[in-house]
Amino acid sequence: MAKPYPELVSVFDIFKIGVGPSSSHTMGPWKAARQFLLDFEAFMPLETIQKLRIFLFGSLAKTGKGHGTDFAILLGLQGESPETTDTALIRARVAQIKAQQQLSLLYRHSIPFYYETDLRFVGQESLPFHPNGMRFEADYGGEMPFAQQYYSVGGGFIVKEGEPPQRRLSGQLPYPTQTPTDLQDWCLQTQKPISALVWENERYWRSEEDIRAGLLRIWHTMRACMYRGGHAEGELPGGLRVIRRAAQMNLRLLEGKSCASPEEWQATLQGLGPDFQKTLRWVSCFALAVNEENADFGRVVTAPTNGPRGVIPAVLMYYVCFHKSVSEEDICKFLLTAGEIGSLFKKGATISAAMGGCQAEIGVSSAMAAAALTERLGGSPLQALMAAEIAMEHHLGLTCDPIGGLVQIPCIERNSMGAIKAITAAQIALESDPAGPGSLDAVIQTMMRTARDMSDKYKETAEGGLAVQIPINVIEC
Repeated sequence: MAKPYPELVSVFDIFKIGVGPSSSHTMGPWKAARQFLLDFEAFMPLETIQKLRIFLFGSLAKTGKGHGTDFAILLGLQGESPETTDTALIRARVAQIKAQQQLSLLYRHSIPFYYETDLRFVGQESLPFHPNGMRFEADYGGEMPFAQQYYSVGGGFIVKEGEPPQRRLSGQLPYPTQTPTDLQDWCLQTQKPISALVWENERYWRSEEDIRAGLLRIWHTMRACMYRGGHAEGELPGGLRVIRRAAQMNLRLLEGKSCASPEEWQATLQGLGPDFQKTLRWVSCFALAVNEENADFGRVVTAPTNGPRGVIPAVLMYYVCFHKSVSEEDICKFLLTAGEIGSLFKKGATISAAMGGCQAEIGVSSAMAAAALTERLGGSPLQALMAAEIAMEHHLGLTCDPIGGLVQIPCIERNSMGAIKAITAAQIALESDPAGPGSLDAVIQTMMRTARDMSDKYKETAEGGLAVQIPINVIEC
């Protein structure tokens, strides 16, 4: 059991605070742009850069404008962070760069920058390693430009051409896991729930105080996102004319009551009596609220990516509001379990829609939420793994076919469906004997095989499915 494993993933790798609308098409390129300048500075002073060119390939080119990839790269080159940037100023900052035809690199060195020619969408070409490829070139006075290629591989993770995936974490964990079987074996051997094992692993890297504070910060960010989305009205950007619905749902369900803060909103919901129909509507409202915020460059949390970022907040809010005596410790345990399941899919398959279709995003998020809810409702580790298995089984083959390359149709509603499926999977697992046939290991392997068999038209390219059946001229974000 104590053998070393090639990939270490923290719960804080799975849950990252950032900006919508996409972890792979927004947060990853944002991170790559900043990393390119840091790589250049290891070679030459930043002030020697005279000109920059950026090339986007594959899925980044085909759906990049709808996902705000161009916005992300420009802000990353300026030195903005997706975790701290003022989301209300994103459009204004990009508009200023375009109008002034100037780009301030890391806010230290200004160069001429012409958006139409210096940032190129190469839609007919894909780089070999991953569909989400990008190349940066900097002229600095040398015979050849300084050039680097990066890949955004899902969940905000990036890989540089010619280098192994970044190993931000290292060491020998007390309970290393690469597969669900590993996790199951540790649970049986120690008689501990999944969340307890993950807590001990996280303690290898961080203090208990930092773990708890980090998890609660993630929860508070999720809750604030639901609150904002549940109170914001209007039309989402991009040209699809999608009207926000969460605010009207929230108003109707609260019967006109107003709440001045996320904390007051949560307390009001916790005071509502149990009502099956209303509970279902609230779960949908929570998921819609997050995804509408995400589609409008709002502050969100990857879970495990931005595409399905509404599923886990919706299920966690359902647990907090409609079950008795849920403490902050319970919330932390929910996130620990969910994060571990997400890491197993990342290690054994993919969490990138450009690689695996939406089964790799909504399916994984639904599995994460199902396992976490099962454990918190008293299920055993085997029942929690069974819930994750059930949730993914009913997302296998789910395609990613966003209309206009925007994360709006069918993405927003799809999160609501994923949340409901997660709750259903948890209820089934709690009433079942997990000793039956099937396993989460087999389901993860099946998901990856399905991803390999799936046509590229259904992998976040907007070239198949709804994206071509409902053609729409998308305007710039």
